[in-house]
Amino acid sequence: MIDVKTYIDPAEESMEMAVEYLDDALAHIRAGKANPKILDAIRVNYYGSQAPISNVANVAVPDARTITITPWERGMFKEIEKAIINSSLGITPENNGEVIRINIPPLTEERRKQLVKESKAEAEQAKVSVRNARRDAIDKLKKAVKQGLSEDVEKDAEATVQKLHDKYLKKIDDLFAAKEKEILTV
Repeated sequence: MIDVKTYIDPAEESMEMAVEYLDDALAHIRAGKANPKILDAIRVNYYGSQAPISNVANVAVPDARTITITPWERGMFKEIEKAIINSSLGITPENNGEVIRINIPPLTEERRKQLVKESKAEAEQAKVSVRNARRDAIDKLKKAVKQGLSEDVEKDAEATVQKLHDKYLKKIDDLFAAKEKEILTV
């Protein structure tokens, strides 16, 4: 007896991972508000290895437009500053010898539209992943029919996979709509 769960569960897992990836990717797109996640991709040289800023300093958000970075070691000030300047953030940090401050400037209308476009591209990529997971599951179910799975069971399983597909596409649309609203809110 062939269990259709062996085809549906991996598809659902792939769809869930696509939504989680999108959520993480959207968190890294700055929306004019201070969010420490925008620093996650920046690596600093720490005793010969590359480490995230959060591993070598305390990162805090004292208000909606400021991120403060307090390095645990004095020698890290220059490294952290250099890493932020060389990153794709496009922000220059301020260093007063105690704390590195990053002031998040308000976004221009043009930049907001560009960020919405980036967010939409990330959402589309997630949708493609969900569709691929659905296609793979349905292909495997069709092959299982040749191995003895009844066609009625296969059709029911296909309907289940389609429902999962629709559920995860709705989650992706909701995530994108929330991010778009966040970006466009002045």
